[in-house]
Amino acid sequence: MTQALWVKKDALGETQIVDLPDAPLAEGAVRLAIQSFAVTANNVTYAVIGDMFQYWNFFPAPDGWGIVPMWGHASVTQSNCPDIAVGERVYGYLPTATHLDVVPGKISASGFTDMAPHRQPMSAIYNQYNRLAADPQHNPAHEDARMIFSPLFTTGFLIADFYQRKNWFGAEALIMTSASSKTAMGLAHCAKIAAPHIRRIGLTAPRNIDFVTRSGLYDEVMAYEAVASLPVQPAVSVDFAGNAAVLRAIHTQFEDQLRFSSTVGMTHVGARAGEGTPLPGPQPQLFFAPSEALETIKALGQDGFAAAMGTAWRSFLDTAARTVKTEHRQGLAAARDVFLKTLAGEQSPETGIVIQL
Repeated sequence: MTQALWVKKDALGETQIVDLPDAPLAEGAVRLAIQSFAVTANNVTYAVIGDMFQYWNFFPAPDGWGIVPMWGHASVTQSNCPDIAVGERVYGYLPTATHLDVVPGKISASGFTDMAPHRQPMSAIYNQYNRLAADPQHNPAHEDARMIFSPLFTTGFLIADFYQRKNWFGAEALIMTSASSKTAMGLAHCAKIAAPHIRRIGLTAPRNIDFVTRSGLYDEVMAYEAVASLPVQPAVSVDFAGNAAVLRAIHTQFEDQLRFSSTVGMTHVGARAGEGTPLPGPQPQLFFAPSEALETIKALGQDGFAAAMGTAWRSFLDTAARTVKTEHRQGLAAARDVFLKTLAGEQSPETGIVIQL
């Protein structure tokens, strides 16, 4: 029997935990028992833009319902694939559920791709699973950090690389909203490595200022309400909040001195930026990490990308351990509670939640 957490697509606060009968395992398929995953604001973003970017399509549910994707670990409990053994552990993109069937293809010692037909229209980066026994990124001591931070850190790395390849559009400052978010923290860390001359300015809610300041990742931290006090200079902005008023305040303050404006996540679900009146300065451009990953790999090569990512990630682990406390909770009901608390903007950035099944 498989349990899954269903979320109402048009009313994300409405959920149900359902029992689903296990179908016979298909030829060539592998059944994964999900062991653990992290619940972060990133998962809320997957739900908020689930239809726009096909996030609901990875793990189908009945009409009107969806299963939110998570990043985590699983073990093989059944295998009809001769190259994948029962007992193996993997890391990758998983449903909020207890089990998942995948069809391994493109198999190597360190990973495989799920070739299930319904997943092929979506970005291949989400269909890849790391086999932990030969995964160069795997460290048993950092499994929690990988689930909590790694997908978001990778996005931060890709954003920094994008701006670095563009010579930061001639900017002298990088302005980040939702500076307490894990993606913003990853970007701030990678920007510090790649371009220490670029001033990193983190905007956050007043209640998070101390936390963001203690992270040591930003040159300056201020509340959203203080945007108008920022000195006008050549700058780029990366908006993780999706708050229309904050984004307009940044554009109004900098106007043409804002050399580029990226939008990434939507942590402020209740105040998402709409398409209303055009903003002063450059119009925001959506940053879609899977597409940019292809550009980064093209620029660095597959081995160069892996090496650069690995170096940046390892250098971030101390910051992750120092700034965010990990809490373990049990079961899908706990996952639902954390998802709803994060959706409501009530989950503290100082705590990373790992769900164990």
